[in-house]
Amino acid sequence: MEILDYDYVIIGSGAAGLASAQYAARGGLKTVVLEAMAPGGQLMQITELENYPGVFPATGGVDFIETLRNQAQAFGAEFKQCLVTSIDKTGNFFTVKTKETVFKAPAVLLATGALHRNLEVPGEKELTGRGVSYCAVCDGPFFTNKKILVVGGGDSACSEAVYLSSLSKNVKIIHRRSEFRAQKAVVDKMLAAGVQPIYDTVIESINGTTKVESVSIMNVTDGRRTELPCDAVFIFTGMLPQTDLVEMLPKDNNGYIITDENMQTAVPGLYAAGDVRSKPFRQVVTAVSDGAVAAYAAEKYISKLMN
Repeated sequence: MEILDYDYVIIGSGAAGLASAQYAARGGLKTVVLEAMAPGGQLMQITELENYPGVFPATGGVDFIETLRNQAQAFGAEFKQCLVTSIDKTGNFFTVKTKETVFKAPAVLLATGALHRNLEVPGEKELTGRGVSYCAVCDGPFFTNKKILVVGGGDSACSEAVYLSSLSKNVKIIHRRSEFRAQKAVVDKMLAAGVQPIYDTVIESINGTTKVESVSIMNVTDGRRTELPCDAVFIFTGMLPQTDLVEMLPKDNNGYIITDENMQTAVPGLYAAGDVRSKPFRQVVTAVSDGAVAAYAAEKYISKLMN
């Protein structure tokens, strides 16, 4: 099996990983980014990135990621398309294993992100980016004064519904149970904002040709089925942080990796950035910030280790 030596190995090529690669390579670290698939992560679902500071007019998520990748590559970062199977540490060095290659380095960044919990209903995948969204801040303004449906019952769903109610007076929230799981204060705020709850109901399909036009719903108590017209469906049924490689690391109650302000995990030299990390706000701008901080911290760590 081939063994390759680097200063800094980055696992994941979303905004956090690519920003970290740029800062690390520019800082003189021999850096490699391991990407299981095409780069981009959640950004690939954003049709218009309009709230990233300094990027105006809005750009597409694909174009934004391509620019990030090109920048990192221009500064000397390398890219390898491979699936990481394990991470181990012996002494001061990590071994990051893939099927055919072992990458050895004193510092590693986990930028593996998180996946949205999907409803797994017909139309969801096909209409993602065309009315189906998982980010109210990103896509809400596109549906100002439109018919908006929120799906979920936790703090995130109710809080996002409050935000969306500032953009439209026609916001409904659908929940499969008879009461919300969110904190009472959050629910009270949502109801006071005029969001209309639909209890004991699930979505069976999201309908539309080129964009969302309606949803087919079913009441779970009496089995009654109806069709509800809407222009957008915002799904907040939870996230799945991608932490399979580091199950031993401390995590918060939602499964996100706990770090300090330098993105350092409980293991020296092992960092986490972006959506996989425990933090209060997940946006492209915070992911990029995490990645930059991690690169800076890794550079200082390696320098101290080698002296």
